[in-house]
Amino acid sequence: MMADKTKITLSAKELELVCNTDWILTKHTIIQKVVQQFGEVLVMMQEITEQHKPHLPKEIYSKDAKISKGENYKGLPYVMLDYPRYFEKEEMLAIRTLFWWGNFFSISLQLAGKAKEAALPGLISNFLQLQQQGYWVCVSDGPWQHHFEKDNYVPMQSLTLSRFNALLTEKSFIKVGKKIGLQQWDTKALFVVQSFIEMISLLKISCPGDEKGL
Repeated sequence: MMADKTKITLSAKELELVCNTDWILTKHTIIQKVVQQFGEVLVMMQEITEQHKPHLPKEIYSKDAKISKGENYKGLPYVMLDYPRYFEKEEMLAIRTLFWWGNFFSISLQLAGKAKEAALPGLISNFLQLQQQGYWVCVSDGPWQHHFEKDNYVPMQSLTLSRFNALLTEKSFIKVGKKIGLQQWDTKALFVVQSFIEMISLLKISCPGDEKGL
């Protein structure tokens, strides 16, 4: 009786998969390719920040970049690149690039504390450009979820300037991001680098004669 109660069976599909090594080895290969691509993209990101170094917050250079991977963001594997990655108590200045298995590539700008206050005018003044460039803004209570469901992100094209302004000012953090589907694999590096340039432009410290637009 006890044996029957504790018996765990596999469906036909599960049994087929557990007997097949090809799919899991292919998965490992794909993840490694993403890690390698993120490493190559990181070099380009670092070159971009070096070009703009006199006009960028010093926090960008305070910590080394980090590429991490995991198996369980909402049950699925992921690879994450953080550069810059400044997280200190109430302060945050980070650009996070994410590959999420079965879903998308995304990149997000996450700000809190002094970095948020410094970037706020630029975000508001570039509202129309951000709409046109396909950005979304985080509406959840915290910045640590990365899916694009309506309880976490809303597209900026659906917002008015006054609503966008309210979202930025009422929270302790700012998070804006964009994504592309995995079917656009061959253009992911271009997407990430171009988006990174846009986000770095938002972080530039205003200097006499500087152009603030993206």
